[in-house]
Amino acid sequence: MTITRRTVLASTALAAAPIAEPALAQTASSPAPVQGAASRQAPGFYRYKVGDIEVTAVNDGSAPRPLEGFIRNAELSAVQQAARDAFLPQNTIQNSFTALVLNNGGRLTLIDTGNGDSGAPTTGRWMENFRAAGFDPSQVNTIVISHFHGDHINGMRRKDGTAVFPNAEVLVPATEWAFWMDDARMNQAPENMRGGFLGARRVFSPIAKDVKQYEMDKEIVPGLTSVAAPGHTPGHTAYMLSSGSGKLLILSDTANHPALFVRNPDWSAVFDMDADVARATRRKMLDLAASERAQVAFYHAPFPATGHITKDGDGFRFVPVQWSPAV
Repeated sequence: MTITRRTVLASTALAAAPIAEPALAQTASSPAPVQGAASRQAPGFYRYKVGDIEVTAVNDGSAPRPLEGFIRNAELSAVQQAARDAFLPQNTIQNSFTALVLNNGGRLTLIDTGNGDSGAPTTGRWMENFRAAGFDPSQVNTIVISHFHGDHINGMRRKDGTAVFPNAEVLVPATEWAFWMDDARMNQAPENMRGGFLGARRVFSPIAKDVKQYEMDKEIVPGLTSVAAPGHTPGHTAYMLSSGSGKLLILSDTANHPALFVRNPDWSAVFDMDADVARATRRKMLDLAASERAQVAFYHAPFPATGHITKDGDGFRFVPVQWSPAV
């Protein structure tokens, strides 16, 4: 066939013409959910490996605190500027809570246990997330406690007094036990500290004879070594988790929110019982993480609360891990 302008135009017109199709049955579309109808995010757990040890970060929600008064030795304007630089609110700080589950050869170790049913309404998510990660409380072999503040120990025991982890041995820092379980010290404590003493007794007194106290610089479970990190509390403890060439420095409460305390390690959080010792400990731990290029885990950093530390001028900088779909 000879191609002419007329045949080209005719073929173009045919191509543009609508093609008749069988009538489709009308289906009713479902309306989109109302915004805010699902008030929660996906389950808050995140897994990663340290050598042969599988680590699962389990989130327990967060609780807002006023930014004013949160740091005792810095002007509010400086704290607000640090928050602004990190794109955080100027009036509040979200205090997040993330505890760790170590799976080492099928044995489960918890490092701290969250708020349990005793925290703020926006906390208490830990058990839900723990179960979503595929765990059951009866499977826990060991609980390692970093210090006795309620957001770290209350998850061990419900408000009604029942134990949450029926088969777990409990390991605590010897210095922390000596401080918080001393009746004479409790009787001499100021009123604003008495709740801490009473909370420790509520959790530990029913199992006092079975609680095992550990010292510093000891391998307390395979691969996990205690590291003295005093200041936040007298017996506050960090940990080095090691397996093969993998290292994870578990900072506990050595530094609260990285945008504030990693950038400004000499600031003092309102929670620190001995501010001078806590500042020295913070610098020591952050310098160790930077020089060793060890991965770090925080308790109060934004979830999943893990990454790396690099030196940056007179302070440090936190570099979060890149989320990975594979463990």
